[in-house]
Amino acid sequence: MSVLQEIGSNVRNMKQLENSVLARRTTQIKEELRQGVRKSYKEVIDVSWGDPHKAGVKPLSFVRQVLAACLYPQLMDGDKLLVDVRQRAQRLLKACTGGSVGSYSATAGIPEIVQRVSEFIMRRDGGVPSHPENIYICPGSQWALTNILTVLVNPEASPRTGVLTPVPCHSTTVLSLTALGAVVVPYYLREESGWALEVEELHRALDSAKGVCNPLALYVINPGNPAGYVQSRKSVQEVIRFAAEKRLFLLADEVYQECVYGEKTEFVSYKRALAEMGPPLSDRVELASFHTASKSLMGECGLRCGYVELVNLDPTVMKHINSLFSTNACAPVLGQIALDVMMNPPQPGDPSYHLYVKETQHIRTSVAENVKRVDEVINSLPGFSCQLVEGGAFAFPRLFLPPKATKRAEEAGMQPDTFYCLRLLEEAGVLLSPGTDYGQKEGTYHIRFCIMTSLDIMEELLRRLSIFHKRFMKEFS
Repeated sequence: MSVLQEIGSNVRNMKQLENSVLARRTTQIKEELRQGVRKSYKEVIDVSWGDPHKAGVKPLSFVRQVLAACLYPQLMDGDKLLVDVRQRAQRLLKACTGGSVGSYSATAGIPEIVQRVSEFIMRRDGGVPSHPENIYICPGSQWALTNILTVLVNPEASPRTGVLTPVPCHSTTVLSLTALGAVVVPYYLREESGWALEVEELHRALDSAKGVCNPLALYVINPGNPAGYVQSRKSVQEVIRFAAEKRLFLLADEVYQECVYGEKTEFVSYKRALAEMGPPLSDRVELASFHTASKSLMGECGLRCGYVELVNLDPTVMKHINSLFSTNACAPVLGQIALDVMMNPPQPGDPSYHLYVKETQHIRTSVAENVKRVDEVINSLPGFSCQLVEGGAFAFPRLFLPPKATKRAEEAGMQPDTFYCLRLLEEAGVLLSPGTDYGQKEGTYHIRFCIMTSLDIMEELLRRLSIFHKRFMKEFS
């Protein structure tokens, strides 16, 4: 009997991302360039994922020095490393079992680092209490989200478990929900209002689930991915009231909380807003909040480490969550060390402080300039409309394609925005993601690309995109 026949229906129902076709072709193009095949470009610019280092952003010196010292403690002999680097590495190694990053840690993470995550959350939220026993350090925020969903979703339930999910939405979350057998209940963000999350739309989505599934949770992304919005304090409070009224578990994906660019825009965590609203809401709304070392200014995607903080969960449920998280021995210890540095960067007076501020400020300034340039260039091109990016790591402009282009895409068996992205890749050497992978209103098309790049890469990306787009629109006009 073929193993294929034994694969569960939920896994078979997982949709292959359109971007996978583009990724395979990118690999082929890179090999063609290596073999000397002549093209109009010498290298592919890949901004299809939120990977800052891949897109030219330099790693932070303090982070890499601490990691290096923990990996090879002999580097701390002498004075090659600044004293605060050595002190941090020594303190972290002392917290590691056997004094080595090669040892396992506790399931929830190295206790000293969990404590410092708790202290970070309290500082961020203006003193709102945070308890270490409610925090789990894990191999990335998406891993934690999938495990919390595993607790919430009962694959044997009838009707099936539903989760209210934004459109557009990070594609991996939708795949995880499908694999678990949950029903994705879409609510649409209002693009023409800066991708606003409106409570009226949440009510519509919940009503649409009647007779289809049993909605138990509401998933929000703030700041947004792929749409670069940042919720206001009022918006967060409205969502909390809705979740309380409808008795929905709140899943707050807040991994881009450090990445806010709007002049009058601020990040307000769901936990802080909930606490400030006071009883009875602050005592009974169940919340899971996610953060990571991958999506901060640090951008250490490959180290795979994040955390989830759980609020107002029943102690019995917490026991089951602990059992589930225990199936993974621990998060990568090097990732935990990076998380510690993210939570506790160098402070004024520390030897590494000046360089750390210089490097982080350069990243902030560069991304802010990228946001400005994207707004200027994309919105100057015919057939494009891009909402101003307020936060997050991506631009998600709308693409108005001529009927001839959509017809050609249909003839090629592709979604229209995938067809556009494939042509862009072939002719200009730029790899973006098609909006179809993230969900979009019927009849609309988008592209997504990372804005957390170096200035020179962004300028070259926009130059290539502009030349290609004008030629493409002329061809199908």
